[in-house]
Amino acid sequence: MLGRKKSVVGLDIGSSEVKALEFGKQGDRIVVAGLAIAKIESKDAMKETIREVIRMGNFKTKRVITAVSGRSVIMRYVNMLRMSDEDLHNAIRYEADKYIPFEVEETVLDCQRLEDPEAAGASDKEMKVLLVAVKRALIDEHYAMLQDVGVTPLIIDVDSFALGNAFELHNRYSPKVEDADRVVALIDIGANKTNINIVRGNTSYFTREVYLAGNDFTDSVSRRLKIDIAQAEVLKINSGERAAEVEECVLPTLDDLGNEIHLSFDYYENQFDREVDEVYISGGSSMLAGLDHSFERIFGRKVNFWNALENVEIRSDRVDQNLLQAKAHQFAVAAGLGARIDG
Repeated sequence: MLGRKKSVVGLDIGSSEVKALEFGKQGDRIVVAGLAIAKIESKDAMKETIREVIRMGNFKTKRVITAVSGRSVIMRYVNMLRMSDEDLHNAIRYEADKYIPFEVEETVLDCQRLEDPEAAGASDKEMKVLLVAVKRALIDEHYAMLQDVGVTPLIIDVDSFALGNAFELHNRYSPKVEDADRVVALIDIGANKTNINIVRGNTSYFTREVYLAGNDFTDSVSRRLKIDIAQAEVLKINSGERAAEVEECVLPTLDDLGNEIHLSFDYYENQFDREVDEVYISGGSSMLAGLDHSFERIFGRKVNFWNALENVEIRSDRVDQNLLQAKAHQFAVAAGLGARIDG
C-alpha cells in the first residue's frame, strides 16, 4: 500500500499545459500512482486548468511540489573565496547585489558550490558558485494561486533543477551506468522556452533558459506555408506524409536553437575544462520532425530522446498506460519535482 502521508504530486505548470504526477513510496522505491495532463486554453484559465488536472488524476493527496521559471528567476556563475558551505550561505546575500538586476531584499536566494571533486583540498583560493535568485513576488504569487485551487505547496523549485532531479531518478532505476561522472546535457523543449541543464554526477553545473521553442516552430510553419497558427500547430504535431515539408519550414529556427544550446556547451567546457559527453532531449516540442538531425549536425554528437519514467514502477491500476506512453517525453519536469518526495 502507498501511504497517503508520504505521497506528493509533482506539478509542472507550463505556458501551454499543466502536467502532474503523483509519487508514492513502496518500501524504498518511488512509485508513480497517478498522472494527468491538460491544455491551458488562456492565461485566465490557469487556475481552472490546475483544478481540472487534480480532478483528472484522481490523486490521493493535495500536497504538491512545483516550480517557477522565467525572467524573474536569475542564475549566475560567480567566483568567490573558498569557504565552508555554512559561511557561503551567510556570505552570498552580501555578494548577490553584484550579480542580480533587482534588489536583494526582493528575492529568495540560494547557492551551490561547483567544484571538481578531484580538486578538493586544492590550494586554489577561489571556488565557483552557482547563485540562484528568485523574485519573492513570483513565489508569493505562485503560492497564493496554489492555495486558491485547493492544494498545499510543499516546495517551490526551479524548472531547470527539476530536470536534473528527473535524470537522477532515471539513473537510479536504470542499469548501472559505467561512467557516473560523465557530463550530460539535458534539453527540455517546451512551448515558449527551452531549458538547458548540464549535469555531472548528480550536480547541476550549468542551467539556462532559451526563449526559442515550440511556438517559434509553429510560427515558422505558419509563415512558410501561409496557413493560420491553429493549422500550423496541428501540422507540426501530426506531419505524417508532410514531415519533409515541415522539416524544411522549421530548419532555420531549429538551427538557431541548436546554435544557442551549443553556445551553452562551449561556456560549460571553457569554465570547467570538460566536454559534454551525452545529450538527452525531452519536452512537448522534442518530437519535431528533423530536430535530431539538426542538433546532431550542430553538436557533432548523437542526441538521445529519453523518458524520465522509463524504469520507475507504475501503478497500472491508477495510471492510464496509453496516455503515459503517448506523453511520457513531456513529463520530465513533473517527474523531477515528484522525485523530491525523498527530500
